[in-house]
Amino acid sequence: MNKSSQLSSNLKNRLTPVTSEWMKRLMAEPDVINSLLEEYGSPVNILHPDSFHNNSLLFQQLFKNNNIKGKIFYARKANKAVGFALQALASGIGIDTASLKELQQCLALGIPGKKLVLTAAVKNKELIQLAIQNNVTIIIDNAEECQLIEEVTSNQKMKANVGLRLSGFSVDRSKLYSRFGFAVDSVREFLREQFIENNLNSQLELTGLHFHLDGYSIPQRGEALLQSIELFRWLKDEGFPMEFIDIGGGILVNYLQHRSEWELFNKRLKQSILGEQKPVTFRNDGLGYRFENNKITGTLNTYPYYNDTGSVNFLSKLFAYNDSESVSVSDHLRKNQIELRIEPGRAMLNQAGITIARVAHRKKDTEGRILVGLEMNMSQMNSSSDDFLLDPFVIYQTSETLKNNDVELYFTGAYCLEGDLILKRKITLPELPAIGDKVIFVNTAGYMMHFYERQSHLLPFSENLIFTEREEGISDSDFQPDNQIIEQF
Repeated sequence: MNKSSQLSSNLKNRLTPVTSEWMKRLMAEPDVINSLLEEYGSPVNILHPDSFHNNSLLFQQLFKNNNIKGKIFYARKANKAVGFALQALASGIGIDTASLKELQQCLALGIPGKKLVLTAAVKNKELIQLAIQNNVTIIIDNAEECQLIEEVTSNQKMKANVGLRLSGFSVDRSKLYSRFGFAVDSVREFLREQFIENNLNSQLELTGLHFHLDGYSIPQRGEALLQSIELFRWLKDEGFPMEFIDIGGGILVNYLQHRSEWELFNKRLKQSILGEQKPVTFRNDGLGYRFENNKITGTLNTYPYYNDTGSVNFLSKLFAYNDSESVSVSDHLRKNQIELRIEPGRAMLNQAGITIARVAHRKKDTEGRILVGLEMNMSQMNSSSDDFLLDPFVIYQTSETLKNNDVELYFTGAYCLEGDLILKRKITLPELPAIGDKVIFVNTAGYMMHFYERQSHLLPFSENLIFTEREEGISDSDFQPDNQIIEQF
């Protein structure tokens, strides 16, 4: 009989993740998990399209409640699974594609071009041709890209539907930096010269504006949207058939159950850097914080795993953001009949996936730290964040009662690199996992599974399994490899 544990008895070390019922149901079936790892290897990613669908319903209902015409385009780059692309189609939403292969796959799956948008940072001729042939809206990033689209439309004698990416918004008297898009304060000159004077609008039908901001500041997004609305009105007055403003993604997700745990972790991390307590990360990694001139400098370079404004609450606050005359963003959108588009990736995949790995060994490093090696590598659960700050679950194989000895350890991976740490944070468990025990990381579907996954050492990619729930019981037949779905098309 197996037993499972996530939390130690040491309260101060916890970062308790929000965990869906489907995840709990699956973790209560250790025999199924064992069978999946035996068949598909370690690690495996379990994907749950029903959670994706539920997230889409939340956003659709928010638009309806605010009487705002809106469209959702799932950011495909957040997870490569075809199962989520198919669920987007079934849920009645669109998809944001960022590469030739993403666009090709979506079209092959039967997703109509009108349901797709192309936002790739680099667009070559082949990609642009495919988008134009299938009536996919292309978001123009720069003047040379615009010229390439003009060239393709001239050769094919077709018209391209395009939006213009904006950047350089003024917030608190300073300009937001970006390497992408056209500066909003000077783009009118480009539009006059190219689209009006050179009659480019005869080949490129400009119907919308687009932006994507780093970070999660609602005031920054509010100001960017207000400045985009101002440009939208000007373009409409100039005769452009304007329809939409797309604000991209970056919608916050809350991962943790308790604010107090998040605040305590931040406090303890700073104390450990100052030498006031034992390290809480591997070799006292500050995760962005530094000790300089006898004080803490820098900022935490991880996702804000706890926040009060996740998902639809984030958008609700953006809708309520007011201009200098106390007119809300939502009022401006309704008054100007603007279709608001969003491109959520992480927010669409919230609670939609877990990663399971098998314990390969236990050992100590030269400084006495306990290391638990997993049959996976650092690229298989990795994003641009310095660390993934959620407590994992452990499924123990033995039937003995958990000893609650509070063993402190680090999870390491299969690369021949000193830095191949699955988690940099020190984890406290009630007992040391044994070889063959399973470690489960929850809520990893958004940007964690595939964004940096690679095959160094010729290690295989993780298997991605689509989980279709039934009302009663879970069996091996409820899981389908995502690559088999691809082969069907």
